[in-house]
Formats: sequence, structure tokens, C-alpha cells
Amino acid sequence: MARGHRTGRGSEGSTLFAAAARREATATGAVPLAERMRPTSIEEYVGQEHVLAPGKLLASAIAEDRIPSIILWGPPGVGKTTLGRVIATRTKSVFVLFSAVLGSLQELREIVAAAKERLDYRGERTIVFVDEIHRFNKGQQDAFLPHVEAGTITLVGATTENPSFAVNAALLSRCKVFRLEALGEAAVVTILERALADEVHGLGGGGLTAEPEALVTIARLSRGDGRRALSVLEATADLARSRGETTITNELLALSEEKAPLLYDKSGEEHYNVVSAFIKSMRGSDPDAAVYWLMRMLEAGEDPLFVARRLVIFASEDIGNADPRALVVATSADEAFRRLGMPEGIYPLTHATLYMACAPKSNAVKNAWQRAKRLVDEMGALPVPLKLRNAVTKLMREDGYGAGYRYPPDHEGSVVPGETYLPDSIADALVYEPSSQGEEVRIRARLDALRARKP
Repeated sequence: MARGHRTGRGSEGSTLFAAAARREATATGAVPLAERMRPTSIEEYVGQEHVLAPGKLLASAIAEDRIPSIILWGPPGVGKTTLGRVIATRTKSVFVLFSAVLGSLQELREIVAAAKERLDYRGERTIVFVDEIHRFNKGQQDAFLPHVEAGTITLVGATTENPSFAVNAALLSRCKVFRLEALGEAAVVTILERALADEVHGLGGGGLTAEPEALVTIARLSRGDGRRALSVLEATADLARSRGETTITNELLALSEEKAPLLYDKSGEEHYNVVSAFIKSMRGSDPDAAVYWLMRMLEAGEDPLFVARRLVIFASEDIGNADPRALVVATSADEAFRRLGMPEGIYPLTHATLYMACAPKSNAVKNAWQRAKRLVDEMGALPVPLKLRNAVTKLMREDGYGAGYRYPPDHEGSVVPGETYLPDSIADALVYEPSSQGEEVRIRARLDALRARKP
């Protein structure tokens, strides 16, 4: 067997190996709680219902032992490696673990050679699980490719990075990508409750309990990371034992952490208070306060994509044409975050926040659509002037559709003197009123000149 990986066939070998490892961990106390509580079967697995609910593609593939080459993509601590091991318990294939960091091309060649021999002589399939597949170098990826394509091995990779950028296109095209999401609060609480109750691998048997509020707090602090949640629980449990306490509370949790949990309820009043402070700080052109409130949200577990959406809205609602580049910056930050994830994604979010706070402000865009909406609400569906209608048939042209329309590019400055484009009854309505900030100074001057030429 090549150095740096283990093999096991079917659920029996994998389950026995996992059980032995758990017994050793429990006896020595050397293995972290998160590792001891790692599920070994699909029944123990928590979360990711969008891919593992009955009838879903991945769930069916596992149940029917017809796993294709796949890549499991998601943030840390959501169960990628665990799911790979769960697949091992359900498959009749030989399951091989290979490290993208420590494994060599020679080890990879040994794995492939053994897989080909099993397939040719015994008809056995081989599943190769590669953790952190984004760390594969080009040589490793190229070495894998022909054997994945030929079906000699089935590849199961796990990565926190976007596979579109971390895995070469040829290998990626031969794999089905499954996106795993950050665990929900309820799922994390379930994991914590199991750890507290498990007398063999967890913290059960010592009379330790936890207030429900404390478990919810740990779930929020973990930001969907099950491993982090179990680490916090373990540290708090150690503190409780050292103090002779038997109940984990929010107060004890605050003592076990480097800092107390931030007061921030994503569905309650404090959520709206902090978001409001964030937006009003940008609107008030205070970059210092804006970045402070940004970090208050992110550190307390707010969904960064919620923040990105607020920045995009702000770029049009509060800046608009005073600085048209603001919308480009906001949408670019949103796209950049989706590529990077956390924590690197904090950079583009901070970049955009500072830009919004420092940019000139104008609510003219918001006022324009609201005025237009009021006209529609008050006047109803006014008929389109004949000159603006689309004359696509002879009958339409005979009825006057398009008659009198003058083509702007045929006129000086591409502007038709005295022309109007609103319905006659509201021809004089002013909907867009540029502010006296930023680029809208120039826009206002041009519009004033154009409007002065109306009849």
C-alpha cells in the first residue's frame, strides 16, 4: 500500500476502521471532539438536504452504489470529508484516501496500477477520495485525468475553493460538482446536542448539560461550521469541568472565548439596528463608522451576501449618477466575494464599503423611479404617441404609426429640437432631477440645456 493513504472495501472495512479509531480517541482523549463525533453513516449525517434528501441525485447515487466522479465544494466544517467517508461505508468499491498536499505522483501511479488490476481481474471499482483537491498541482491533475476518463478510478474530491478556478477544465468536465452549504443553526444545534448526549465518543456520561440559548449562541458563532461549533463546545466543557460546573451557559461561553459573543440577532431588532447604522454611516460619508458596522455584522455571523446586496442597492439608491462607477464597484465586490468566500472576501466588501462612504451622494435615481411610478398610478396606462409606435405592418403605417418621428442621429448633437417623448397629457412632467453632487452637476447642465429647447 502506498504511503499516505488507506484502503477499505465496502461498508464493513470502513466502519471497522472508523470504530477502532473512535475507541482509541475516546480512550486517550487525544483526538478533538469534532473528529470523534464525525458521522460514519448516512443516517448520522446532518445537513445538506438539498443534495442528500431522498430522491436527490447524490442521495440516489450513494444508495444505489453508482457514485460517479464528483467534487464536493463548500466552506470549511460543513461535512465534505465526512460525506466522502460516508460514501466509503456504503460502497462495494475499494475506497482509497489520497492527500493532495502530501501525496506524490509515484503514490498516485501505485494507486492507479492497483485499481486497474482490481478492475481487470476481479471487476472491483476503486474510489479515490482527495481532500483539498484545489491543492492538486498540474502534474497530479494530468496524471489523474486519463484514468478518470477511462473509468479505472472514480474520483471524489473535496474543496473549499471554487472548482472552476481550482481544478483544470479537462478534469472538471469529467466530474459532477455538488455545492455544500454552510450548516443552518438548527443543524448545528443538533450536532451539539448529539455530542452532549454521546457517552462513548462525545461529552455524555459526565452529567454535563447546556442551556438551549447557549447552544444557539454557539451555532451562531460557528457561522455554519460544524467543526468550529464542536471545538467551541469542547473548550467550554473543559472550562465548566475546571470550575466544577455542570451546565454550559452563555456566561460560561463568553468566558471560554477570547471575546464575548456579539449581540446580534439576524432575525431580530439588533439585526435591523446594526444594518441601519451601516447604511446611514455610508450615507453620511463616514468611512470609519461604515467599516466598523460592516465588521460588526460579519463578526457576528451575518450572511456576507446580504451585505453585498445592501451595497449594490446603496450604489443606486444613495449615489446613483453622482458617481456611476459606484454600481460597478458594488457589483464587482459581490462577484469577487462569490469567488473568494470568507475570509478573503472581506477585502472586496470593505473596498466597496469605503468607496460608497466616500462617494458623492444623490437620491435622484430613487426619486426618479418613484415620480414615474406615481405618474403611472395616477394617470394609468396612457396611450403611446403615434410617432413613437412601431410601424411593422402596412395597416399600422396607414393608421399613422410612426408618422412624424424624427431620427435623433440625423440632427445636430443627436438631439431633435423641440421633440417630446412622453404622452401628450404629461409632456411637461419632470421625473429625473439631478442633484448638485459629483457627476450629476454635469448631467444637470446638459439636461437644463436640452429641456430649454422644448416647446
